[in-house]
Amino acid sequence: MIESVWPYLALMPLAAGLFPSLEKRYGWRVFEVLPPIVWTYLFVTALAVAGLWTATPEIQAAQRTLTGQLLPALLFLLMITCDLRAILAVGPRVLAVFLSAMATILVAIVLVYLLFRNWLPAEGWKMLAALSATWTGGSANLVAVKQVVGLSDSALPSVLLADALCYSVWVLVLFSTGAFASKFNRWSRASDKPYPQLAAPANIGPAHAGSILLWLGLAMLVGLGARELASRMPVSTMLTPTSWTVLIATVAGLVLARTPFARVPGSATLGGALLALLVAVLASQSNFHGLATAPLFILCALCVMVLHIALLSLLARLFRFDMYLCGISSLAQIGGVASAPVLAATYSPVLVPIAVLLAMLGLVLGTGIGLFMASVLSALAPT
Repeated sequence: MIESVWPYLALMPLAAGLFPSLEKRYGWRVFEVLPPIVWTYLFVTALAVAGLWTATPEIQAAQRTLTGQLLPALLFLLMITCDLRAILAVGPRVLAVFLSAMATILVAIVLVYLLFRNWLPAEGWKMLAALSATWTGGSANLVAVKQVVGLSDSALPSVLLADALCYSVWVLVLFSTGAFASKFNRWSRASDKPYPQLAAPANIGPAHAGSILLWLGLAMLVGLGARELASRMPVSTMLTPTSWTVLIATVAGLVLARTPFARVPGSATLGGALLALLVAVLASQSNFHGLATAPLFILCALCVMVLHIALLSLLARLFRFDMYLCGISSLAQIGGVASAPVLAATYSPVLVPIAVLLAMLGLVLGTGIGLFMASVLSALAPT
């Protein structure tokens, strides 16, 4: 059992590189069903649940540091291959898909509350209001709504546990469905054309050790600079230091993408490697202890998730939404700014800044939506 940080740090890149290497070397058909990044997530999650490492304060600090440093560096690298003109080209449908995803989450929560309200505790409406806040924005919105509606500290763990479990399942499903996008789009009658994106600079040559190290150093400096600058920015429940860090790193990448420096090879290669490593680190934090303490609320959250997926699929059929935008819009709210860009990167690089913007929009709206849902659900509470 691993209890110190260095064996853990050695294991993460090993696990992140295992399945991409197997796919490249052998090309097994199993990778056509689930891409390597999904196998990485499953593999590391299994190791975490099996207890290969103990979540000591040292390892937890390493996980927080890795996530905090890798995310802005990854977003910066991913922005290098993106172009704002391509984002504008897909813009008209983005807001409609985002609002549809939000509406289906909220409708699902109301329906599930009506179904389970007689079995939920008296604070059930407060718990679901808090869940609506975090599934629209993020943890900051959940805390804000908890304080306003007076959700007790004893009820909060059930909300957090249901959120974590449903989020983990949904991330796994979304990472696994990329190969079925064409079938979904035929069913929804959405366009199956690739997203508009300016071609990468021609004749930049293959990545080499020098260019990889150059991009790695630059990405780390941008990440550190973004975090330092974010610490000096004004914060609120909607604009946290993490939000500022993500925004600054994203803007830095988009700006650099318009300069000749973007022609230096290696940013895409390194970005893919950091993406796999970040997924491994996120999976290593999986913890399903305490499931027995909140079975009913977890069941409610799972029902909300299923209804959300079904309703969003129907709207996709009605309005001809494509699967990529549906998945990103959903995860931008349920997963937030840390996971939506990662999913977008596995779909199409042009969608990464869109995912960031949608996640930020969710953060802005999350508290207000949670309080609105609190008023609705409290009116429906049994007397």
